[in-house]
Amino acid sequence: MAEAIVIPSRFNGPESSGNGGYTCGVVAGLLDADAVEVSLRSPPPLERPLTVQRGDPLTVVDGGTVVAEAARVELDLDVPEPVGVKEAGEAARTGYERWTTGHPFPTCFVCGADREPGDGLRIFPGQVPGREVWAASWTPDASLAEAGTVRRECVWAALDCPTSAPVANFGEGEAVVLARLAARLEAPVEAGRPHVLVSWKLGEEGRKRHGAAALFSETGELLARSRALWIELRG
Repeated sequence: MAEAIVIPSRFNGPESSGNGGYTCGVVAGLLDADAVEVSLRSPPPLERPLTVQRGDPLTVVDGGTVVAEAARVELDLDVPEPVGVKEAGEAARTGYERWTTGHPFPTCFVCGADREPGDGLRIFPGQVPGREVWAASWTPDASLAEAGTVRRECVWAALDCPTSAPVANFGEGEAVVLARLAARLEAPVEAGRPHVLVSWKLGEEGRKRHGAAALFSETGELLARSRALWIELRG
């Protein structure tokens, strides 16, 4: 029987397709590597088997449609100084309105305000005063974990939407969608403990937007980092 993966409906981004970060994390888990880069080629369908084709790159297909491609990567990404849990929480509170006014995907598993606490991640980064970084606090729910450790694909999800915070249009232009995500998980992420996500802008090229994020423990230990490419949709 062909190897396959399924994206459960809980982990949507747009209402009818998978959250990009979660999907990339599931695909990345198919490779034995410290750092993986996943390119999304089409919206990931929910609740149906997607066939895995092992090769270089590893490919996930839905019938004749390529959904994602993944390969090992070197992720040499300089990370800014961490932000404290309290300061990150304050930044998220100030940033909340940006994420809830005209959000194109209000039920997104990661950044959708229409998701209930404990169901969605409800991560809403805001800019940290005096710094060119955005931050949010996050306490992972137990439903995301196995034996107390947050599952890889859920960490990838948390590393997704925050990378858009410095580069998204937030109601002042077309929506941006994830095209590529690379991540390196440095240490286990513990459910039920406060964490901090910090994100920053890497650059822009026309409709292409580049952002990055890092996940820290409450004591400032670096747990994971990511680099993302977002594409602004055509009007």
